[in-house]
Amino acid sequence: MSTASPPLALSAVDAPTQPYGYRRHEAIEPDWRRFPAWRHVTAAQWRDPQWQRAHCVKGVRQLREVAGPGLDDTFYADLATDQQQFATMPILLTPQVLNTVAPLTAPDAAAWYADPVRRYMLPVASDRHPRWPSHPLASRDSLHEAEMWVVEGLTHRYPTKVLAELVTTCPQYCGHCTRMDLVGTSTPQVDKYRFVLRPTDRLDRMIAYLKATPAVRDVVVSGGDVANVPWPRLRSFVDRLLDLDNVRDIRLASKGLIGLPQHWLAPDVLDGMAALTAKATVRGVSLAMHTHANNVQQVTPLVAEASRALLAAGLRDVRNQGVLLHGVNHTPEALLDLCFALLDSAQITPYYFYLCDIVPSAEHWRLPLAEAQRLQHAIMGYLPGFATPRLVCDVPYVGKRWVHQAEGYDRELGISDWSKNYLTSVEHDDPQALRRVHHYYDPLHTLPEAGQAHWAQWQPGDER
Repeated sequence: MSTASPPLALSAVDAPTQPYGYRRHEAIEPDWRRFPAWRHVTAAQWRDPQWQRAHCVKGVRQLREVAGPGLDDTFYADLATDQQQFATMPILLTPQVLNTVAPLTAPDAAAWYADPVRRYMLPVASDRHPRWPSHPLASRDSLHEAEMWVVEGLTHRYPTKVLAELVTTCPQYCGHCTRMDLVGTSTPQVDKYRFVLRPTDRLDRMIAYLKATPAVRDVVVSGGDVANVPWPRLRSFVDRLLDLDNVRDIRLASKGLIGLPQHWLAPDVLDGMAALTAKATVRGVSLAMHTHANNVQQVTPLVAEASRALLAAGLRDVRNQGVLLHGVNHTPEALLDLCFALLDSAQITPYYFYLCDIVPSAEHWRLPLAEAQRLQHAIMGYLPGFATPRLVCDVPYVGKRWVHQAEGYDRELGISDWSKNYLTSVEHDDPQALRRVHHYYDPLHTLPEAGQAHWAQWQPGDER
């Protein structure tokens, strides 16, 4: 029998410090009365989705009216310049969203400039990179989704999955939107595309395509944001999907759960959702919601209440698909704080964080692939395995790939190489499709001097 003594436990003084220290996030609903225009708004008004929609901030003038004198003329001028020269999305912020900017202080320009939610929901001109506000290869439809429409608004990109865009509006607009070519009203920089078909005709054609294409088992219902689809229309469309034998997974995409949780708490919506989930259960279909939070400040008690209510109504899961954005969530601490808040407060499963797509005016937000790889390494081991988000790169013509799946990476030029194992709907006649190497590009200001010099001389048509 061994007589060795058991190892001694380290004292608190001698124990090594973990790189990240878990702390329980207590969700708070910031006091909206700190905004002068909302000083007398009641809790009942704040919970009313129609009040929220009617009091959205849609421009500089309305922001002045809400925020009062705390934001100086310099900030408003910075915002106006951005709208005129850079912005690909118009200003549209629900009170719920605006209330998570600098949540513990009265409106103040210094706090607002530094705030992570403001940085991606209300960008200003001084945020943009002064030399390269856009990558030379930036594209307004960077993932070529419209090119893969099999019906107007129905993208068949993956073999067994489709994306159904039901609407081209959202309760709020994000500056980094990957569908900035279609979603929202036009800006001085971007004349938005528009659907041509009537909504009923477009949805009928989507259903007809899915009936005729039994290989599709997974439908992402999105837009825009399904929170902006009139509820009877959305309920009817999902109900029709549930009648299709081949459809086994339905995912509703709504950042509105974060920006307008009041909508998803409405009694008629919850009652209708319960009816849909009951039908899904009988048919053995998974019905879930995907939302989009990028910073811990956005996980408020109302968001948590709405998420739990949807789960109680029978949704299989509520999952978060965020975007990696510099100054918003680009550190391990920021990502882990957000993930634990989603889990602990709202029962929302962290799922994906995407590298920001290469859309115009997005360079100040984008991270290089190497930084995303470091972030993936840094967050491993803290969260439960089922709730450890995958950091992914959505490569044009390839799709989602884990950030460590790059097959080559020239860090000097910021060019990574990617391949794929399936055909999109536009490649069935291309014998080279599965042999072709596709590229993703790092933001130019993160490259070494030699790489920046190379891109400074780049001309359209140059290889890679």
